[in-house]
Amino acid sequence: MPFPFVLPTTSSFSYSASFNCETHPSLPLNASTHRGVVRDALKKHKRLPPASQAPNLPSLVNSLDNYIPYLLAVDAGLSQQRSLHEAHDEAIGVTLASTPSIEWRPTVSESAVPGRETARVKIQSLEYELFFTLSTLGYTHSLLARAALHPLYVTSGAHLGAQERTTAIQNAAKHLLDAASVHDFLARRAEAHVTSPPCADIAATTTRALASLALAEATLLAVLKDDPYPAVVAQNRNKNDTEWMYKAPDIPKVRAHLFARLCLAAADHAAQASALAKATTKGTSKLNEGLMRYIEDLRMASRARACRFFGIDAELSGQTGTALGWLQCGLQELGHEPKEAKKGLSLSRMKKEWSDKREDKKVEKGSGWGADAGKLEETRVIEMLEEKWTKMNDTIMTQTVPSPASLLSGLPSGREIHSIKPYEAPKLSAQSLEAMRAPLTGLTITAKII
Repeated sequence: MPFPFVLPTTSSFSYSASFNCETHPSLPLNASTHRGVVRDALKKHKRLPPASQAPNLPSLVNSLDNYIPYLLAVDAGLSQQRSLHEAHDEAIGVTLASTPSIEWRPTVSESAVPGRETARVKIQSLEYELFFTLSTLGYTHSLLARAALHPLYVTSGAHLGAQERTTAIQNAAKHLLDAASVHDFLARRAEAHVTSPPCADIAATTTRALASLALAEATLLAVLKDDPYPAVVAQNRNKNDTEWMYKAPDIPKVRAHLFARLCLAAADHAAQASALAKATTKGTSKLNEGLMRYIEDLRMASRARACRFFGIDAELSGQTGTALGWLQCGLQELGHEPKEAKKGLSLSRMKKEWSDKREDKKVEKGSGWGADAGKLEETRVIEMLEEKWTKMNDTIMTQTVPSPASLLSGLPSGREIHSIKPYEAPKLSAQSLEAMRAPLTGLTITAKII
């Protein structure tokens, strides 16, 4: 968690060959130059080994932020709108010289040939260039959130302190909310279109689904910031950790109930994202199975975490039997069979142990981890608490454990903590616009455009 997006790549394109700007003659050339930087940055990022991709993300965001103002300025000129810059509204006149031909490689659409890279799609609209560019920015913010959270799950290094953990989670949440803002901006823009998009990546339902997904992930991080149990489980599995004696984590009763409702809100956002993702179709084009499965897994993990916090709330009130019932609800939401159904040697248990080791290796390598949206992590936490509370209930409390169905029927509504803020696109400065008023020189005209 968050989802490991693959960044798209694109073909070369010269704005000067397709657009003329009488008011700012240098605008097409500058747009081409900054787009060339983005194209090269995306190609370079794709070729980097997984361990080197995370440190490269900030420079990629910088390249995109430098290009987007020029792209929006050309778009505003075509639409006869006022330009976007810092000082004042200024008209930009852009005319179409020839139909643009640009190629982008989709990364969240299902490949027509299983196991092969998705073929590039050709677009002939500046609007879809904007969609692909901003979608790439949204994916990059999600990957930055993954990079910030990765140290929390590594078990081979030193255990993170409370302050470091909080800082990492806050940075990740900020990136996810930025991603949600970008996708929400695209969703609102796409809903005004009457033409069908060339692929599922930039469909209105996809952008809306990705906005809901990022909001769900950010909501869960608001809970993770004050949830000590995942850190305790990770600490127990850290072979280099010497703090083997620690006090059992305490969560105030009110906060446990609040956290449960936040998790239910995250589950609602994930369910909305799942419904929208399933509705994204264009002929044979649809979202890839990995993303679809991740969204559904996130919904399940969010509901399981809510059940776990309701169990913590009950245990703090001395209702150990009810607490165990909530843990069973959590395991049921995660798709685990009850213990009573397991007899003799359990193949599912052996499979689970193998999956645990494989996931740990992915975390250490920094590639492909968290593709289950946190289901494995939540399973470990619930099983730890279930073992502890079962021993307590069998020896001290001896309370009846209610059935999961009776508990799930009384689930309250979710509670929101975040809202998606409007996306604020980077703007051209007044000085930049003024400089582009200068006529093109012969040297500039013959300059190589990437």
